[in-house]
Amino acid sequence: MNKSYFIKRLLLIPVTLFGIMVLNFMFVQLAPGGPVEQMMLKLETGMSPDATARISGTGAMMASSTAQGGDKTTSYRGTQGLKQELREELEKRFGFDKPLWERFFLMMKNYFFFDFGKSFYQDKTVISLILEKMPVSISLGVFSSLLIYLIAIPLGIKRAMKKNEAFDWVSGFFLTIGYSVPSFLLAIFLIVIFAGGEYLNWFYLKGLVSDNFNELSLMEKIVDYLRHITLPVISLTVGGLASLCFLTRNAFLDELGKAYVTTARAKGLSETQVLYKHVFRNAMLIVIAGFPSLLIGMLFTGSVLIEVIFSLDGLGLLGFEAVQNRDYPVIFGSLYLFALLGLVLNLISDFIYTLIDPRIHFEKRMM
Repeated sequence: MNKSYFIKRLLLIPVTLFGIMVLNFMFVQLAPGGPVEQMMLKLETGMSPDATARISGTGAMMASSTAQGGDKTTSYRGTQGLKQELREELEKRFGFDKPLWERFFLMMKNYFFFDFGKSFYQDKTVISLILEKMPVSISLGVFSSLLIYLIAIPLGIKRAMKKNEAFDWVSGFFLTIGYSVPSFLLAIFLIVIFAGGEYLNWFYLKGLVSDNFNELSLMEKIVDYLRHITLPVISLTVGGLASLCFLTRNAFLDELGKAYVTTARAKGLSETQVLYKHVFRNAMLIVIAGFPSLLIGMLFTGSVLIEVIFSLDGLGLLGFEAVQNRDYPVIFGSLYLFALLGLVLNLISDFIYTLIDPRIHFEKRMM
């Protein structure tokens, strides 16, 4: 039964991905100013005399990029007075001389083969930029997600078993504080205390590793890496840990109040057997449901401010700067990859549901 459901879900992935790209492509057209306008503005407001030569030198790179978005009809005041020939040349090199629909379908055709073109402003392919920034985001996302699940689930179970006892109240108080404090504010506090502020100097503030990382021994490399990554990971972990702990506690309390738990206890099963043989499997379903969104958020969206504060050059910062600079190949290439990854992770989470509880039939739920 579930086999046909997963086949349908697989077939829906390209349709959903296409819809996401259409909507975002259209929204970009509403934003004032595109790469052409920004380049012309820079030329008029003080770029060096050889700027035009540099543009010509990068013309082939711009033309090879899949012409993602941009509105020819929009212009800043700073572009007024520049030669129309220059504008037309820039539009041609960016690919904006083609109709909107043609640009979109050309982009999607290339994306189907994972050809994302080159950045408009850096002489690098989109894939190489993503791979270059990936270690930072993977470090932050994976470590934060693992810590959140490894700490929040046991703590949530413990709080459920100790409902309304001192442990439950005290832990709930500190978790509420952790949930309420924004990650960037916690990051600043940690920097002041532990990273060369007024007090301790245990951790580093810039980059993922030190400049002399390759010269260090294996143990020194591990220590150096941990001194760079610890504070950013803590900053991202605290809020997510608190929310998942609350979710786990409530899920287990809900299951503990059901009739099958009373029956299991009446049969003489111990609390440990009741908890881990019966309750755990059912309560964990709702917890697993949030894993894809948590991981995607940690990897690509939730770490932008943290990357800025700790001078970490990751995917979140790459996407933010691409939006600022209207670097459409980077914007749409990143969106395509991240959306595809999110859809696949959601499908995997449904598959894990069936592993935990084979009684679940998604096909029946869809009817």
